[in-house]
Amino acid sequence: MSIQSNLNTIKSTLPEHVTLVAVSKTKPVSDLMQAYEAGQRIFGENKIQEMTEKWEQMPKDIQWHMIGHVQSNKVKFMAPYVTLIHGVDSLKLLQEINKQALKNNRIIDCLLQIYIAEEESKFGLDENELNALLTSAEFKELKNIRILGLMGMATFTEDQNQIKKEFTHLKSIFDSIKELKTDNCSLNTISMGMSGDYQLAIECGSTMVRIGSSIFGGR
Repeated sequence: MSIQSNLNTIKSTLPEHVTLVAVSKTKPVSDLMQAYEAGQRIFGENKIQEMTEKWEQMPKDIQWHMIGHVQSNKVKFMAPYVTLIHGVDSLKLLQEINKQALKNNRIIDCLLQIYIAEEESKFGLDENELNALLTSAEFKELKNIRILGLMGMATFTEDQNQIKKEFTHLKSIFDSIKELKTDNCSLNTISMGMSGDYQLAIECGSTMVRIGSSIFGGR
């Protein structure tokens, strides 16, 4: 199957309100260009250096999403162009993104990563930390970021019931804060679901799915 036909097949299964992020990490620009020529404009990368190299080489109407764990000292490299940062898991990181966005005269959109999995390796805020962050005086001072919603990663397991429970938990957290409207917070996005579980994620309320191997093939 070609990248183009994979992409078309997946798009045909997505409801209109669900955004597809094509996860292109480790893939060559030639693969991304095949997806681009098939109409895909949103790509997700998990390493800032690799994403920046691709941004430099590829058409400028692409939206670049940073979906991996972000180190504060690397934010400056993507601040000129990144469209959405998925994995924001601390006030300190938000402050750095705000600082670099200000330097670039931009407002950078972010998702807050929530810890929903039963795995030690995953990053994210718990519900109490999320609420503390969103209601803090420090958060209100950040004028160059905008929180669009939440992101979460389910446990890597075959157990569909567990995955469903974790996705439903993220949706319930989103619902508990979605009325929060401030200058730097307008919540409309739940980023959850990958190649193996995106249809279940959509059933549970996802509005953005991150799909790589089903489009580009295995790593």
